[in-house]
Amino acid sequence: MSPLFKLFRLSAAGALTAVLAAGCATTAQLPAAASQQVVAINAVSAQGIGEKIGTVALRDSTAGLVITADLSHLPPGPHGFHIHEKGSCAPAEKDGKMGAALAAGSHYNPAQAPHHGNPLTGHLGDLPLLNAAADGTARAAMLAPRLKVADIQNLAIMVHASGDNYSDSPKPLGGGGERIACGVIK
Repeated sequence: MSPLFKLFRLSAAGALTAVLAAGCATTAQLPAAASQQVVAINAVSAQGIGEKIGTVALRDSTAGLVITADLSHLPPGPHGFHIHEKGSCAPAEKDGKMGAALAAGSHYNPAQAPHHGNPLTGHLGDLPLLNAAADGTARAAMLAPRLKVADIQNLAIMVHASGDNYSDSPKPLGGGGERIACGVIK
């Protein structure tokens, strides 16, 4: 594991701990609560948008965007998790073949970062890994320190079939593979 990735894990864990610990404080100690936006997440395939498999809640914090996933029906194991540049989960054609949620475009990358990376160094849409338990559920809170809810309105949030190595090597965009679930952030 690279030193930069270890630093990211430590700083993200520390920031998330601080955000979650703040929830234990009295309301007199906290500023007005940030509103939370809940995004419906649906299974996707080359044939279209399927059944709802859960939600992702988005909330601004002083440490960045807090993302809380509550998903089911995922293959067990790690999954690439990203914000994509267009607000659509529809299938689209690429290289003569229809692909799941390809209408969402690529990873959200308004600063034109040259490479896919971790949530501190790569595209703004690069999020921490999402891990599904043996029963296919993924319930986790994570932090995207460089994002706010306002930054990602009308974009898509995507779950990929495989894990993400936060690199363009050996496979592009972390090797996450096919898009298997998607939701539009409204």
